[in-house]
Amino acid sequence: MTNSASIETLDTEAGDPGTTTFAVGLDIGGTKVLGVLLDADGTVLRSVRLPTVRGGDGVVRSATDVVQQLASDAGIGVTAIGSVGVGVPGLVDPLTGSVNHAVNLGIPGESFPLAARITDELCGPTVSVDNDLNVAALGASYALGPGSDDLAYLALGTGMAAGIVINGELRRGASGAAGEVGHIPIRPDGPVCACGQRGCVELYASGSGLARRWPSSGDVPAPLEIFAAAAAGDELAREIRADFGAALADVVRIITLSYDVERVVIGGGVTGLGPQLLELLREHLEVQARSSAFLASLKIGDRVSLAPNDVPIAAVGAALAGLRKD
Repeated sequence: MTNSASIETLDTEAGDPGTTTFAVGLDIGGTKVLGVLLDADGTVLRSVRLPTVRGGDGVVRSATDVVQQLASDAGIGVTAIGSVGVGVPGLVDPLTGSVNHAVNLGIPGESFPLAARITDELCGPTVSVDNDLNVAALGASYALGPGSDDLAYLALGTGMAAGIVINGELRRGASGAAGEVGHIPIRPDGPVCACGQRGCVELYASGSGLARRWPSSGDVPAPLEIFAAAAAGDELAREIRADFGAALADVVRIITLSYDVERVVIGGGVTGLGPQLLELLREHLEVQARSSAFLASLKIGDRVSLAPNDVPIAAVGAALAGLRKD
């Protein structure tokens, strides 16, 4: 597949549904559905963003509206779309396309048949569903190009988890728990995590963990407030920032030692910190490497980067996942 980091103009003559098959990827979140249309080479041709309607029926309608809008904008029929890949938050059975406990989408129950429902509405394309983090990992691998077949996509949002790609394929694990790195305990005497363990890394290096220790006083997210206050000399902010950097370095080191990935790509809301996040992370990785020639030889700091912000990686990854299933 050919990498493309921008939305390109579709040659309408190539839109003949009798000769060309397209793929759609949907990134369904609590507030919006972002869809992309890919051609057979994996080039992004169109994108559409519409609000998410909550509830099972609403999510199905939102998804089908985006697919139909993409087809209309490209001047093709839905029958020209061979596959639709969907990424959603929550527990997903990728074999059946059912979604469990997707509370952010207003689907609190078990085994909602999302793939089957969208298939019925569209009457044509093959529909597959996966966890949004998994498809984001695939999308990051695609967007970064050569040297990205072994990659971890580490999401720092309300919680923390990673999507793992090895040899270009997702690694889900025996029970689907591969990448649940946010629940690795790093401080046995730390506070109790929602998972029941103490001192889990996401208590120190996620958006909610930072907000717990530094409640935001306004519209500015807690991570930005903390880093600004730390730069101004606030002692508590400096302590929280140091704990954040050390915890993030711990989890990146653990991921690298466990999977030996070529890249650790960091995404999620906390990356709004920008380059100062990478600077802090590399400082703490360097501290760890000073006491270990082995760690120093791995050059972990050179493997980390922020997720590209010019590619809708979750939607693109969902499309790629759909193509693979198709």
